Amino acid sequence: MTQIIYKILTPAARAQMAQTGTLVPSGADAADGFVHFSSAAQVGATLDRHYSAAKELVLVAVQARGLADLRWEASRAKAFFPHLYAPLTGDMVAQEFALNGARDGFEAWLAACDAQGLS
Repeated sequence: MTQIIYKILTPAARAQMAQTGTLVPSGADAADGFVHFSSAAQVGATLDRHYSAAKELVLVAVQARGLADLRWEASRAKAFFPHLYAPLTGDMVAQEFALNGARDGFEAWLAACDAQGLS
């Protein structure tokens, strides 16, 4: 499995996490009892499916290695997605990227993460 996983956040959720140090679960995360992540190969489809109308988002890259409460579980189309059964804290974030509705720079950012050995 990949070593870097990606969480899609609203700017308000990212600001809340920066202020308190821990993401307060909302939406599907709160309902399902875990933090939903995507791999680099999955994050584009996740954006399309759940965030197509969003004009601004923040992607955070998290090192998966060493996360004891991370599980790869079957989800959409039986693909395995990373689910974190613990709080997402600010110190887990390796990199972040401000994403606009046109996704300007998104693919380049993922490629840069890969080039740096982050995915």
